[in-house]
Amino acid sequence: MKILVVGSGGREHALCWAIRRSPLCEALYCAPGNPGIAQVATCLPVKAENVAGIVALAQERAIDLVIVGPEGPLVAGLVDALGAVGIKAFGPSAAAAQLEGSKGFMKDFCARHGIPTAAYARFTDAAAAKAYVRQQGAPIVVKADGLAAGKGVMVCPNEADAIAAIDTIMTEKAFGAAGVEVVIEEFLVGEEASFFALCDGKTAIALGAAQDHKAVGDGDTGPNTGGMGAYAPAPVVTPEVVDTVMTKIVAPTVAGMAAEGNPFRGVLFAGLMITATGPRLIEFNVRFGDPECQVLMSRLKSDLVPLLCASADGNLESADVEWFDAAVVVVVMAAKGYPGTPLKGTEIRNLAAADEVPEAVVFHAGTRADGDRILADGGRVLGVTARGRTVMEARERAYQAVDLIDWPEGFCRRDIAWRAL
Repeated sequence: MKILVVGSGGREHALCWAIRRSPLCEALYCAPGNPGIAQVATCLPVKAENVAGIVALAQERAIDLVIVGPEGPLVAGLVDALGAVGIKAFGPSAAAAQLEGSKGFMKDFCARHGIPTAAYARFTDAAAAKAYVRQQGAPIVVKADGLAAGKGVMVCPNEADAIAAIDTIMTEKAFGAAGVEVVIEEFLVGEEASFFALCDGKTAIALGAAQDHKAVGDGDTGPNTGGMGAYAPAPVVTPEVVDTVMTKIVAPTVAGMAAEGNPFRGVLFAGLMITATGPRLIEFNVRFGDPECQVLMSRLKSDLVPLLCASADGNLESADVEWFDAAVVVVVMAAKGYPGTPLKGTEIRNLAAADEVPEAVVFHAGTRADGDRILADGGRVLGVTARGRTVMEARERAYQAVDLIDWPEGFCRRDIAWRAL
């Protein structure tokens, strides 16, 4: 098969790395890709959000399967546009991608189908939103309705913070059109986990869980980020939790989306809070997580390509997934200034030495090439990933690789996987 992966981050590097190992993959392309992806795929300079450009590229290269990495092109209808010209694509339609594209849509959907989630209210008027906060009290959670690159969620310990969050989103328009509406939610107490299921419109199979670290600083301090590291397996996600999530969250979602005429195909990523009364849904994403994808791909023993094809073709019922009996830890290296304004253009050296640590691989997330040099070109720049027999061994290898990388302008958390240890 000729395969095209859409995107340029750590998630897409991990997908390309896994796909490259498949005997079914004859040629692998990535648009636009990055210097790390360029080591395993042919990178083509078409932006992920350029729906018409991606469709034209897939036609020109006679692509057999397109895998859409980020949420933006999914919400914009890239899978629909590819389907319209007869090209197989992995990922949900624009209508199904609303589960991530609109938090309000997702919450209303959960209410219709009895899916356990936090109590909530939706507002397009800032004054009404503030009145609701005063009525409910704190702690409380304020969310921009639309896509905000993982930064549109604010956990507010007091009413003043919640009022300020509403102003940031609705008055200052920090997230642009994504903040025209806010969703205000009950604060859930428990342990967060990321759960993944592969869906084909009618069937879903569990892909397992990981835990990520959202806060920028050690000890879960500082502002939220897109994720500073992750690990799997997550001890909090017991076999009983997996059964409950598949029965009470994933299965009703797949059935509900089909019943409403928007069958969900692709990967369903359930952000969970494991509470004293069981798992509750915080949010849905409609793509692999980043950095969780790096962990999943490193643990995956099965060939990824037939699984993605089965999802796109609607025949997952006979699919089986095998995993390595191993733990995986990914440590994100970010540019100084992140999650604010990251310092770009600094040189990263000694990446080859880090890649030589046993069972380690460095996934590129925000890099660009300048001749033979690799430069930082984003907030989250590298995902240093390692496998081990235990979480402790995987973590030691990941930090061993981190310490070999020569990049004074970068930083990372030093406590990834602390919950498991």
